[in-house]
Amino acid sequence: MLCLLAAAAIGIGSAPAADAAPNKGGGKGDSGGSTDLLGNDVSWPQCGKALPDSPAFAIVGVTGGLANNTNPCLSVQLAWAEEETLMDATGQPNVALYVNTANAGHAGSWWPDSNVYPEDVDDPDSVVVDNPYGECSGAEDAACAYMYGWAKAYDDANSRGISNPEDYLWWLDVETENSWSTDKVANAADLEGMTDYFESIGADVGIYSTNFQWGQIVGQVSADSSLAGLPSWLAGARTANGAKNNCSAAPLTPGGYVSVTQFVSRGFDYDYSCI
Repeated sequence: MLCLLAAAAIGIGSAPAADAAPNKGGGKGDSGGSTDLLGNDVSWPQCGKALPDSPAFAIVGVTGGLANNTNPCLSVQLAWAEEETLMDATGQPNVALYVNTANAGHAGSWWPDSNVYPEDVDDPDSVVVDNPYGECSGAEDAACAYMYGWAKAYDDANSRGISNPEDYLWWLDVETENSWSTDKVANAADLEGMTDYFESIGADVGIYSTNFQWGQIVGQVSADSSLAGLPSWLAGARTANGAKNNCSAAPLTPGGYVSVTQFVSRGFDYDYSCI
């Protein structure tokens, strides 16, 4: 994951030199003057690195930078999160997950051509998905985008080594770094498909982005969208105090709320709980 700015992205390991590293131990941070408990999010960019001690909460990347691959360090990082996080230190789950998202269309490695997934009808888990956009027939439209999102969420929950996926909060990482359609309705449908799958197994869902990037990819969604009311995890701050201030920013979708904000310091993403 990249910590996103409104006009540019600051990559992992490229935090502004002026930022002091948050103090270790209990996830407390003094970067920018904050003394609040901080969490961390980690994924493939931190493979092989020593991870922070005792974060207040942890968010682990399941995918490896794309919507269709796996974080090669997932099991190690998930074990770190389960062992190191402080118990119930904030209003956040002790451990949550995030996944990369995209709507690549025919340019991707796979694109659906029906409302059935898994596609092998002999697979006992294969189902005909109740698609609110109608029948997917292989076109780059909202119906197939919905199926693509639903299928990627299915794969994330069932094919990447996550035990009890229903027990986690799954954050959808929405960034312009990944491939998206110019059709914002189709992009929203893709994310609705992911949301609907995760919620169908009893999991909670949230959205990670910035208001700028969300506007570029999805824009406004209606109040009856399954994206409406979801918690927002906002990137873009440069310090812990900046992240804390972003708790008062507008959420990404109507009826939602800002739950977490993020900043980068010395190669790691730090997260402030707004709840």
